[in-house]
Amino acid sequence: MSRIGKQPVSIPDKVKVSVHQGTVLVEGPKGKVQKTFAPVVKVTVADKKVTFAPTEATRFANAMYGTARSIVAGMVKGVTDGYVKELEIQGVGFKANLKGKQLDLALGYSHPILMDIPEGIKVTVTDQTKLKVEGADKQLVGAVTAEIRGYYPPEPYKGKGVRIVGERVRRKEGKTVA
Repeated sequence: MSRIGKQPVSIPDKVKVSVHQGTVLVEGPKGKVQKTFAPVVKVTVADKKVTFAPTEATRFANAMYGTARSIVAGMVKGVTDGYVKELEIQGVGFKANLKGKQLDLALGYSHPILMDIPEGIKVTVTDQTKLKVEGADKQLVGAVTAEIRGYYPPEPYKGKGVRIVGERVRRKEGKTVA
């Protein structure tokens, strides 16, 4: 049995949680997040708390109800506080700009990279080299951050590329002339 799944998730003020046929909808000041769970998890809302229980006595059901509890706790945190990931671009001539709902990245390629920003995500660019990705959905914020980083991951020789703030890039020594 999951020890995490047994703990209820408390619902703060200004947050509304509703459950309909395995789909949990959480609405709050930072936005709304929706997630559908496997039918082996029973989700109930009562007395400003969300509780979880497995509907079967299988190993999968026990694992999923703990997972569902963690995801819903993250959803509640996302709509109250929000999630933020910061990126930095390093390299000569590497920069980023916002053009409406598109992010324009110049990363040393022969063409600019235009990335559409999904709904529910806010991207801010400062100094053309620092990006901040914000949103209520933890998974979506991480996915957008990984996609931006994936266009030019930091390389180990000069350290150029897009990196998450705090990420440590292991540097390699270049070729030496004998």
